[in-house]
Amino acid sequence: METAIGVFTSRDSAEETLKELLQHNVPQEAIVFLTRSESEALALGKEIGGIAGGFAGGAVGLGAGMVVATLAIIPGIGQVFAIGVGATALLGFLGRKTGATLGEHVAKEAGIPAPVADEESSEDARTFVEVLKAGRSLIVVRTDSVETARIASGILDRATLSAQSVGSAKMQAGVRRAAAGVTAVDVRGRIVVGEGNLFLRETINKLVDEGNKKIVLVMTEVEHIDSSGIGELVRAHTLIRNSNGQMKIAGPSPKVSEMLQMTMLYKVFDVHPNELSAVDSFGGASAKA
Repeated sequence: METAIGVFTSRDSAEETLKELLQHNVPQEAIVFLTRSESEALALGKEIGGIAGGFAGGAVGLGAGMVVATLAIIPGIGQVFAIGVGATALLGFLGRKTGATLGEHVAKEAGIPAPVADEESSEDARTFVEVLKAGRSLIVVRTDSVETARIASGILDRATLSAQSVGSAKMQAGVRRAAAGVTAVDVRGRIVVGEGNLFLRETINKLVDEGNKKIVLVMTEVEHIDSSGIGELVRAHTLIRNSNGQMKIAGPSPKVSEMLQMTMLYKVFDVHPNELSAVDSFGGASAKA
C-alpha cells in the first residue's frame, strides 16, 4: 500500500487539490480529507461532491453524496471530521472506542463494514492526529497502484511544497553499525514514489526482520523527498514502533527539514541535528567501536 500525504492551512487550497486528484482519476475510495473544523468539512463536501459525481453512499445534507464521518472525541484534540469513503480504512482503528464510532457512522451512511471493537489502534492514525493538533488539515491518498501514487504525489507536492530542485540521484541506503545495538542507515538521493520509497521500505523491513530495534536514518544527503516519501517515513516509524523498536532521524537535509516542518511531523518523529546526538538519545548505547 502506497501512502501520499498533503498538509494544508486553507480550505481553498485543499479543495482545489481534491478536485485535481479526482479529475486525474485518482479513485475516490483512495482519498480522505481530515479536518478539525465541522464547517470546513461540510463546505468542502458540498463543493467537491459535484466534481466527484458523488462518493459511494451519501451523507445526509451533502448534496452529491460525499461521506462525512464524524470521529468520537479524541483526547487532547477533540472532534475530527473525515471526508471520503476511505475514512474507515484509514482511521477506523484510531482507537477501540473511536474506531467503533467511526465505523458505525460510515457503515450506516455508505454501506462499509464497521471495524470490530477489539481491533488494534493504528500508529499511522496517531501520526495524522499530531498534524491535526497543529491546526492543519490533511489529504491522504492510500493506494495499491504505484502509478496512482505517482500521480497523487505530483499533485500533492505542487499544492503543498515550495518550488524545489528535484535532483537526479537515485536513492541509496547504506546500512552500518553506529554503536552497540544501534544501526545507522545512510540515506542518499531521492525518496520518491516508485523508486526511493520502495527501496527505503525494503531496507527497513529487512532490518526489522533481522531483529534491529534501534535505527537511525541519517538523512543529510537526501536531495528530495515527495509526499510518498513522507508516507514511507510514517510507515517505517509505525513498523519499528510496532516491533518494540525506536527510529531516529539524524541530520535532515534542508529538503527533508522543510517537509517535516510543513507536515508537522517533526513533532512526531525524534529528529536530531546529527548522528551522535541521535545515537546518544537511545541511552545505554556505547560509543562507536
